[in-house]
Amino acid sequence: MELWQILLLVGVAVLMAVVGFALGVIYRKKVGEKLIKSAETEAERIVEDAKKQGETKKKEALLEAKEEALRIKNETERELKERRNDLNRIERRTIQKEETLDKKIENLDKKEEQLNKKIAENTELTASIEKVKEEQTALLSKIAGMSPEEAKQALLDRVESESKHEVAMRLSAAEQEFKEKSDEMAKDIISLAIQRCASDSVSEATVSVVDLPNDEMKGRIIGREGRNIRAIETLTGVDLIIDDTPEAITISTFDPIRREVARLALEKLISDGRIHPSRIEEMVEKSRREVDAIVKKEGEQATFETGIHGINGELVKILGRLKFRTSYGQNALKHSIEVAHISGMIASELGVDVTLAKRAGLLHDIGKAMNHEVDGSHVQIGVDLAKKYKENKDVVHAIEAHHGDVDPKTYIAVIVQAADAISAARPGARRENLENYIKRLQRLEEIANGFAGVEKSFAIQAGREIRIMVKPDEITDDQMVFIARDIASKIEAELEYAGQIKINMIRETRVQDFAK
Repeated sequence: MELWQILLLVGVAVLMAVVGFALGVIYRKKVGEKLIKSAETEAERIVEDAKKQGETKKKEALLEAKEEALRIKNETERELKERRNDLNRIERRTIQKEETLDKKIENLDKKEEQLNKKIAENTELTASIEKVKEEQTALLSKIAGMSPEEAKQALLDRVESESKHEVAMRLSAAEQEFKEKSDEMAKDIISLAIQRCASDSVSEATVSVVDLPNDEMKGRIIGREGRNIRAIETLTGVDLIIDDTPEAITISTFDPIRREVARLALEKLISDGRIHPSRIEEMVEKSRREVDAIVKKEGEQATFETGIHGINGELVKILGRLKFRTSYGQNALKHSIEVAHISGMIASELGVDVTLAKRAGLLHDIGKAMNHEVDGSHVQIGVDLAKKYKENKDVVHAIEAHHGDVDPKTYIAVIVQAADAISAARPGARRENLENYIKRLQRLEEIANGFAGVEKSFAIQAGREIRIMVKPDEITDDQMVFIARDIASKIEAELEYAGQIKINMIRETRVQDFAK
């Protein structure tokens, strides 16, 4: 091979080597650039992922911080609200106590001012009277030339000497006349009236017994946890005594109307068989309506029996309530009818208006039908009722005078006074102990009802407990403590009793709705 060929081959080889090297360099450059670009892309991706993760963690941290802040805020607000409520309650109680104290202080100031005013007026009046007395005494002494004692003695001696004989003669004549006529006439009239009026002696007890079909009924009447018996006692104001007596329950209360309402309601519940608080309330209300009807019927029967007509219808209803009242154990309605008959008989013998005497006798104790609801004596209540319903003025006066509160000024008043004494004085007609017992129970309820916010009260357990229902919108739970203490203090101050009396105050809130 020739040299140029060899050189050409060498040159081609070198050229190819150079080209190959260049191509290799270019390839490695491109591969490197590609790797660098891929690395940069991956780095950017990693950075982006890191940024995203950082943002996510940042958001999570912020969210957790916000939730923690909200929780702390809610707890703080709740604690603040509770403390604010406590402060408000304390503030309200403090304001109420301050208002009560202010009222008491104001009342005391007013009473003190009135007392000082009266003392000043009495002092001025006493001084004025003494001054006038001294002036008149001095004037009389100057005119008569005698001292007051000498003038007084001279006048008394003169009057005594002039009138002694005349007075003695008149007294003797009057005494003789009365002995001859009045005793005999009075005995005849009274004996005749008593003979013609033969009434039974009626004695009222303070308990009623309701028969049961079986002893299982006792448990149904008591109810779950005693809710039924509590409902009956609260609605009627009686005391239910459930003991070992077979097939019987005892109803105890001093008020016969309450006892009758409770008896009728129990009999209806036992007959019906459905015994629960709402049914009890319904039956008690129905029994009250029945007792009202009985009261009206008894009043009409009393007017028919005595032959008295034209009495106002409302007054007839009030008269019928006397059936459920007693006076010293004597039924008040029977007593009034008896007094009406006796008054009519005495009036007939004396030639006085018989109808008017009967009317006055029938209505003389009408105030006893209202003395549980109205303050005052039964005499004053009766006078007010008679005037309200336009009764005859002689009847009003007879009611007012039948216990000697005022002097009798008419024959009718004297007759009714005598007839009332005759009816009450019959053997066995009255019992003192029962009346005192009932009066004490009535006074217990009057004391409790006299306090503001008391809705109604019931004396139960033979006067050993007073159950008081308060108005929930006027009396708070805290106020009940003070009211109970005040009632207990007043009972201790005004009543005499053995043992102790329990003050049981009840504050009940009811909500009613209807599904239509």
